[in-house]
Amino acid sequence: MPAYWIAHVTVTDPDRYSGYQSLAPAAFAAHGARFLARGGEADCLEGPSFDRHVVIEFPTLEAARACYASAEYRAARSARDGACHAMVVIVEGL
Repeated sequence: MPAYWIAHVTVTDPDRYSGYQSLAPAAFAAHGARFLARGGEADCLEGPSFDRHVVIEFPTLEAARACYASAEYRAARSARDGACHAMVVIVEGL
């Protein structure tokens, strides 16, 4: 059963955030991720507003969790520290 990683992000330091953007793709690729939405036009209808919204599909919930816990993704997260406000959720698909 697939799982989905849903992230809402507002970048506050684009130069620093570019470090995340250079490191994160390798972590996603290593865990079978497929981007369904990344940026683009969005309407915030309820809740806090963020500038970017990302939906990533993983083959399983375990793969999504393993990606987030991986050394590669930890390095990417470290690179974005202080460069954005983010909310990330992993949800099991139907």
